[in-house]
Amino acid sequence: MITDATSAATTASAAAAMKQATGMNKDDFLKLFVTQLQNQDPLNPQDGTQFISQLAQLTQVEQAYNTNTNLQNLLNQGSNAGTMAAVSLIGKQVVASGSQVELTSGSSTINYNLGKSAQSVTVSVLDASGKVVKTINGGAQNSGGNTVTWDGTDNSGAQLTPGTYSFSVSANDAAGTAVTATGIVRGKVSGVDMSGSTPVLSVGGLKINLTDVTSVSEAA
Repeated sequence: MITDATSAATTASAAAAMKQATGMNKDDFLKLFVTQLQNQDPLNPQDGTQFISQLAQLTQVEQAYNTNTNLQNLLNQGSNAGTMAAVSLIGKQVVASGSQVELTSGSSTINYNLGKSAQSVTVSVLDASGKVVKTINGGAQNSGGNTVTWDGTDNSGAQLTPGTYSFSVSANDAAGTAVTATGIVRGKVSGVDMSGSTPVLSVGGLKINLTDVTSVSEAA
């Protein structure tokens, strides 16, 4: 059975790890144990409690290596499941937390969520060096999902180079108290990069960690 084969492989892996770390595994210990019994002085045999203590120590060490091996297998299975989940998102529409916006040609939409209604909202677009290149006045907006349109120009009206930019949102209520604002990325997944520890989704020219995805839907 597959389960039996997996169990045998896990046991073998644990034995190999134990051998590498301690210089012996269970079989080596049992051989040494039998040799010790065969060569003890019959007139002055070793105390039986010492044998029991040695066996108990071996069992504890073996169980520890079995546990570590099983945990590693579970982690590997979780990683594989995450990879399959990421691949299944290709072609789907996703929403993720993030503060990136892609400028291709014409205008771009900047998405964000407000914790409550705001009297004034200001969106700042930043280039790769972190410099603010465009400031957009969003006016008064309700709580929840909101957007502003960026025409792709900087504050002087010059057209900016297409590429990936970041943004930040500053909002205040009628009393001047800051309102929590969270950036959102929306788009269709076109690819997955699995070279790192966490799959990274490609949404247009943007890169989104799988763990940042908050919702998935079929692409229109």
